Amino acid sequence: MARMTMIEAIQNAHDLAMARDDRVVVFGEDVGFFGGVFRCTAGLQKKYGKSRCFDTPISELGIVGAAIGMAAYGLRPCVEIQFADYMYPAYDQIVSEAARLRYRSAGEFTCPIVIRMPMGGGIFGAQTHSQSPEALFTHVTGLKTVVPSTPADAKGLLLASIADPDPVIFLEPKRLYNGPFDGHHDRPVTSWRTHALGEVPDGYFETPLGVASVVQAGDALTILTYGTMVHVALAAVQETGIAAEVIDLRTLLPLDRETVMESVRKTGRCLVLHEATLTSGYGAELAAQVQTDCFYHLEAPVARVAGWDTPYPHAQEWDYFPGPARVARQMRALMEA
Repeated sequence: MARMTMIEAIQNAHDLAMARDDRVVVFGEDVGFFGGVFRCTAGLQKKYGKSRCFDTPISELGIVGAAIGMAAYGLRPCVEIQFADYMYPAYDQIVSEAARLRYRSAGEFTCPIVIRMPMGGGIFGAQTHSQSPEALFTHVTGLKTVVPSTPADAKGLLLASIADPDPVIFLEPKRLYNGPFDGHHDRPVTSWRTHALGEVPDGYFETPLGVASVVQAGDALTILTYGTMVHVALAAVQETGIAAEVIDLRTLLPLDRETVMESVRKTGRCLVLHEATLTSGYGAELAAQVQTDCFYHLEAPVARVAGWDTPYPHAQEWDYFPGPARVARQMRALMEA
């Protein structure tokens, strides 16, 4: 195994997928010669040539539209939207074309594309470089939505996404790109290093889509989360000493309902945690499903901790993020309910 950052793991996944299948093509703004704004595609153009890894004009609609056409004719495009905030011009192509192609063609065509997007805050990128739009995709039938939280999962999930016959939205938390971080900048939490930088298996492997990971077992309450917030949850558990079971969903759609409901039925308490704004966030769907499936097992109402219902605040970025202190307060309140 090699020790990698998430950026290195994503680059390695691209490399392996392109070597394994010459139908895989990689393109987007600056992904070729420059290697991507975060260097997730570094070296691919030099190794595989400009016909398989290339730069595009600044047109997200064009990037995704071209990828859909390529996929319909047998290629497997893996494209990058430079920031998730830039995907809105392409949203109609994603929803009206990519997600529906299999159904509209009665199975004659599929759309095996991966649309990679750096998501979330942590780089002081302000409103147009920091959004977490996962709920906009999980609402759309025909799309799969994936959010890794470790380098190993980033590699395995990306390889599985590229191999998938249908469109996958692959959201990459920017705060995890280069390894460890602290959830509250004046309080580093050293234990996060184990989870943010990790051992990544060598060679080709796929992490199945639709399968959650129990990253910490417990019986007092269940924390449902994904991406950056997995590490925030682990730090809050460490702070409180509460025996919480932390579940990294990894794939938001399809959701691993079996793992989620089994945990909540065991613990009787559930906290949903995400970085995106609270109202109509993906956590609302999780809370509704838990309420429906586990009502008679719950010892307290399902709780949610999330970002503020405001435009993304540049100056207050680290207050906007749910940090260990906010999560810990809600955990204690759940235990007292």
